[in-house]
Amino acid sequence: MKVTIIDYGLSNLLSVQHAFARFGAETLLTSDPAEVLRADALVLPGVGAFRDGMAGLEKLGLIEPIRQKATAGTPLLGICLGMQMLFDESEEFGLHKGLGLIPGRVVKIPGTDADGCPQRVPHISWEPLYPGGGRADFAGTALAQLRAGEECYFIHSYEAKPLQDADCLAYTTYGGRQICAAATHGSVLGCQFHPEKSGEVGLKIIEEFLKSAER
Repeated sequence: MKVTIIDYGLSNLLSVQHAFARFGAETLLTSDPAEVLRADALVLPGVGAFRDGMAGLEKLGLIEPIRQKATAGTPLLGICLGMQMLFDESEEFGLHKGLGLIPGRVVKIPGTDADGCPQRVPHISWEPLYPGGGRADFAGTALAQLRAGEECYFIHSYEAKPLQDADCLAYTTYGGRQICAAATHGSVLGCQFHPEKSGEVGLKIIEEFLKSAER
Protein backbone atom coordinates (compact mmCIF):
# COMPACT_ATOMS: atom_id res chain seq x y z
CA MET A 1 0.00 0.00 0.00
CA LYS A 2 1.38 3.39 -1.03
CA VAL A 3 0.19 6.35 1.04
CA THR A 4 0.43 9.77 -0.56
CA ILE A 5 1.05 12.53 2.01
CA ILE A 6 0.13 15.98 0.74
CA ASP A 7 2.79 18.65 1.25
CA TYR A 8 1.50 22.22 1.02
CA GLY A 9 4.03 23.79 3.37
CA LEU A 10 2.20 23.69 6.72
CA SER A 11 3.08 20.49 8.52
CA ASN A 12 5.72 18.35 10.17
CA LEU A 13 5.55 15.67 7.51
CA LEU A 14 8.34 13.44 8.77
CA SER A 15 6.54 12.36 11.95
CA VAL A 16 3.47 11.43 9.88
CA GLN A 17 5.63 9.59 7.35
CA HIS A 18 7.44 7.64 10.08
CA ALA A 19 4.16 6.60 11.71
CA PHE A 20 2.90 5.05 8.47
CA ALA A 21 6.28 3.47 7.71
CA ARG A 22 6.06 1.53 11.00
CA PHE A 23 3.39 -0.61 9.37
CA GLY A 24 5.33 -1.19 6.17
CA ALA A 25 3.44 1.39 4.12
CA GLU A 26 5.28 2.97 1.22
CA THR A 27 4.89 6.74 1.54
CA LEU A 28 5.18 9.56 -0.96
CA LEU A 29 5.47 13.21 0.07
CA THR A 30 4.17 15.36 -2.75
CA SER A 31 2.86 18.75 -3.84
CA ASP A 32 2.08 17.45 -7.34
CA PRO A 33 -1.63 17.33 -8.30
CA ALA A 34 -0.91 14.47 -10.71
CA GLU A 35 0.49 12.34 -7.88
CA VAL A 36 -2.58 13.09 -5.79
CA LEU A 37 -4.78 11.86 -8.62
CA ARG A 38 -2.75 8.61 -8.78
CA ALA A 39 -2.94 7.97 -5.03
CA ASP A 40 -4.22 4.76 -3.44
CA ALA A 41 -4.74 6.57 -0.13
CA LEU A 42 -4.26 10.20 0.87
CA VAL A 43 -3.15 11.94 4.06
CA LEU A 44 -3.70 15.67 4.58
CA PRO A 45 -1.72 16.77 7.66
CA GLY A 46 -1.45 20.32 8.87
CA VAL A 47 -0.72 22.86 11.58
CA GLY A 48 -1.47 26.57 11.56
CA ALA A 49 -4.33 28.70 10.27
CA PHE A 50 -7.19 27.45 8.10
CA ARG A 51 -6.88 30.43 5.74
CA ASP A 52 -3.19 29.74 5.11
CA GLY A 53 -3.77 26.02 4.63
CA MET A 54 -6.45 26.52 2.00
CA ALA A 55 -4.34 29.19 0.29
CA GLY A 56 -1.45 26.73 0.10
CA LEU A 57 -3.65 24.04 -1.44
CA GLU A 58 -5.08 26.51 -3.96
CA LYS A 59 -1.68 27.88 -4.98
CA LEU A 60 -0.45 24.35 -5.75
CA GLY A 61 -3.60 23.36 -7.64
CA LEU A 62 -4.45 20.65 -5.11
CA ILE A 63 -8.03 21.50 -4.14
CA GLU A 64 -9.84 19.89 -7.07
CA PRO A 65 -7.64 16.75 -7.18
CA ILE A 66 -8.32 16.16 -3.46
CA ARG A 67 -12.05 16.65 -3.96
CA GLN A 68 -12.05 14.40 -7.00
CA LYS A 69 -10.29 11.56 -5.19
CA ALA A 70 -12.51 11.80 -2.11
CA THR A 71 -15.64 11.80 -4.28
CA ALA A 72 -14.34 8.71 -6.06
CA GLY A 73 -13.98 6.89 -2.72
CA THR A 74 -10.23 7.09 -2.20
CA PRO A 75 -9.44 6.83 1.54
CA LEU A 76 -8.44 10.26 2.87
CA LEU A 77 -7.17 11.04 6.37
CA GLY A 78 -7.05 14.66 7.56
CA ILE A 79 -5.00 15.45 10.67
CA CYS A 80 -5.49 18.54 12.90
CA LEU A 81 -5.68 21.48 10.45
CA GLY A 82 -6.05 18.85 7.74
CA MET A 83 -9.25 17.65 9.42
CA GLN A 84 -10.62 21.18 9.68
CA MET A 85 -10.02 21.84 5.98
CA LEU A 86 -12.24 18.85 5.14
CA PHE A 87 -15.24 20.90 6.31
CA ASP A 88 -17.30 23.46 4.39
CA GLU A 89 -15.90 26.60 6.00
CA SER A 90 -14.03 28.14 8.92
CA GLU A 91 -14.47 31.41 10.80
CA GLU A 92 -10.75 31.64 11.63
CA PHE A 93 -9.45 35.12 10.61
CA GLY A 94 -12.70 35.76 8.72
CA LEU A 95 -14.92 33.31 6.86
CA HIS A 96 -13.03 30.97 4.51
CA LYS A 97 -14.22 28.08 2.37
CA GLY A 98 -12.88 24.59 2.97
CA LEU A 99 -12.82 21.46 0.84
CA GLY A 100 -16.49 20.71 1.49
CA LEU A 101 -15.99 16.98 2.03
CA ILE A 102 -17.64 16.85 5.48
CA PRO A 103 -20.72 19.06 5.96
CA GLY A 104 -20.17 21.50 8.80
CA ARG A 105 -18.21 24.48 10.07
CA VAL A 106 -15.05 25.22 12.05
CA VAL A 107 -15.46 27.66 14.94
CA LYS A 108 -13.28 29.07 17.72
CA ILE A 109 -13.13 27.21 21.03
CA PRO A 110 -14.84 29.45 23.63
CA GLY A 111 -12.61 31.36 26.03
CA THR A 112 -14.85 30.35 28.92
CA ASP A 113 -15.94 26.91 30.08
CA ALA A 114 -19.52 25.66 30.48
CA ASP A 115 -19.70 27.38 33.89
CA GLY A 116 -18.52 30.71 32.52
CA CYS A 117 -15.02 30.49 33.98
CA PRO A 118 -12.00 31.43 31.82
CA GLN A 119 -10.30 28.52 30.09
CA ARG A 120 -7.07 28.24 28.16
CA VAL A 121 -7.17 28.50 24.39
CA PRO A 122 -5.47 26.85 22.59
CA HIS A 123 -6.56 23.53 24.00
CA ILE A 124 -3.34 21.58 24.57
CA SER A 125 -3.57 18.26 26.38
CA TRP A 126 -4.05 14.53 26.24
CA GLU A 127 -7.78 13.78 26.21
CA PRO A 128 -9.94 10.62 26.16
CA LEU A 129 -11.98 9.65 23.10
CA TYR A 130 -15.60 8.47 23.33
CA PRO A 131 -17.87 7.12 20.58
CA GLY A 132 -19.91 9.86 18.91
CA GLY A 133 -22.85 10.02 16.54
CA GLY A 134 -24.99 7.69 18.62
CA ARG A 135 -22.46 4.86 18.44
CA ALA A 136 -22.15 2.43 21.34
CA ASP A 137 -18.48 1.74 20.50
CA PHE A 138 -15.93 2.15 17.72
CA ALA A 139 -16.57 -1.22 16.04
CA GLY A 140 -16.50 -1.12 12.25
CA THR A 141 -14.78 2.27 12.12
CA ALA A 142 -11.23 3.59 11.76
CA LEU A 143 -11.07 3.65 15.57
CA ALA A 144 -12.05 -0.01 15.86
CA GLN A 145 -8.94 -0.97 17.85
CA LEU A 146 -9.63 1.66 20.54
CA ARG A 147 -11.54 1.34 23.77
CA ALA A 148 -13.66 4.27 24.92
CA GLY A 149 -11.58 6.51 27.16
CA GLU A 150 -8.18 5.95 25.51
CA GLU A 151 -6.30 9.23 25.17
CA CYS A 152 -4.81 11.15 22.25
CA TYR A 153 -2.84 14.39 21.99
CA PHE A 154 -4.66 17.62 21.08
CA ILE A 155 -3.36 21.08 20.25
CA HIS A 156 -5.88 23.44 18.62
CA SER A 157 -7.73 26.73 19.03
CA TYR A 158 -10.63 25.95 16.68
CA GLU A 159 -13.02 23.01 16.57
CA ALA A 160 -15.03 21.38 13.80
CA LYS A 161 -18.79 21.07 14.18
CA PRO A 162 -20.28 18.49 11.80
CA LEU A 163 -23.70 19.39 10.43
CA GLN A 164 -24.82 15.78 10.79
CA ASP A 165 -24.43 14.18 14.20
CA ALA A 166 -23.65 10.80 12.61
CA ASP A 167 -20.48 12.28 11.06
CA CYS A 168 -18.94 12.79 14.53
CA LEU A 169 -17.08 9.52 14.96
CA ALA A 170 -15.57 10.41 18.34
CA TYR A 171 -15.74 13.24 20.81
CA THR A 172 -13.80 14.49 23.80
CA THR A 173 -14.67 17.13 26.37
CA TYR A 174 -13.01 20.43 27.19
CA GLY A 175 -14.35 22.90 29.70
CA GLY A 176 -17.48 20.84 30.19
CA ARG A 177 -18.39 20.89 26.49
CA GLN A 178 -18.13 18.17 23.85
CA ILE A 179 -15.62 18.68 21.04
CA CYS A 180 -15.67 16.57 17.88
CA ALA A 181 -12.38 14.66 18.06
CA ALA A 182 -12.81 12.60 14.88
CA ALA A 183 -15.22 12.92 11.98
CA THR A 184 -16.05 10.67 9.05
CA HIS A 185 -18.09 11.01 5.88
CA GLY A 186 -17.87 8.44 3.11
CA SER A 187 -14.22 7.53 2.56
CA VAL A 188 -13.04 10.63 4.44
CA LEU A 189 -11.72 10.56 8.02
CA GLY A 190 -10.58 13.53 10.07
CA CYS A 191 -8.73 13.51 13.41
CA GLN A 192 -8.55 16.76 15.37
CA PHE A 193 -5.82 15.20 17.51
CA HIS A 194 -2.43 14.08 16.22
CA PRO A 195 -2.40 10.27 15.86
CA GLU A 196 1.29 10.38 14.91
CA LYS A 197 2.03 12.02 18.30
CA SER A 198 -0.39 9.92 20.37
CA GLY A 199 1.78 6.90 21.12
CA GLU A 200 0.35 3.40 20.77
CA VAL A 201 -3.23 4.66 20.66
CA GLY A 202 -2.50 6.86 17.65
CA LEU A 203 -0.61 4.09 15.92
CA LYS A 204 -3.64 1.80 16.25
CA ILE A 205 -5.69 4.39 14.35
CA ILE A 206 -3.09 4.63 11.59
CA GLU A 207 -2.92 0.84 11.35
CA GLU A 208 -6.71 0.60 11.05
CA PHE A 209 -6.77 3.33 8.40
CA LEU A 210 -4.25 1.33 6.38
CA LYS A 211 -6.27 -1.86 6.77
CA SER A 212 -9.45 -0.18 5.59
CA ALA A 213 -7.61 1.38 2.63
CA GLU A 214 -6.42 -2.06 1.52
CA ARG A 215 -9.91 -3.61 1.55
